[in-house]
Amino acid sequence: MTSNKYQQDIDQLNDLQYKVTQESATERPFTGEYDDFYQKGIYVDIVGGEPLFSSANKFNAGCGWPSFSQPIPNTQLVELADTSLGHVRTEVRSQDADSHLGHVFTDGPEELGGLRYCINSASLKFIPLGEMDEAGYGAYKKYVE
Repeated sequence: MTSNKYQQDIDQLNDLQYKVTQESATERPFTGEYDDFYQKGIYVDIVGGEPLFSSANKFNAGCGWPSFSQPIPNTQLVELADTSLGHVRTEVRSQDADSHLGHVFTDGPEELGGLRYCINSASLKFIPLGEMDEAGYGAYKKYVE
């Protein structure tokens, strides 16, 4: 359950962001802001601001959602069994704010480790490399450059 310390952030979400992060919905493929987006920076949880993924690990999986080969080192994602579609998938949630992010699959590029974190754009906020210091994420620049 989401902690009360994030209620103000939750109240600022638009309808899609709320449905995705709080109700485990999925945005329609090829509609998300970050699907075909390749600027340098990091992606953080839109609710709690927890650093999640680096642009250095983003790749085009052609699936319609932003895909990453791995999270930022030392990021603690929560993985849960999801049987909502009649088969088992692995749901990915942020640890701090408990936001639904998407799913992780084992069909990613072998040369990148074989994982594909298929993440909803609506669960993410992008912090451009040039703004990371000012936004308080300067320590994560080494994972982008």
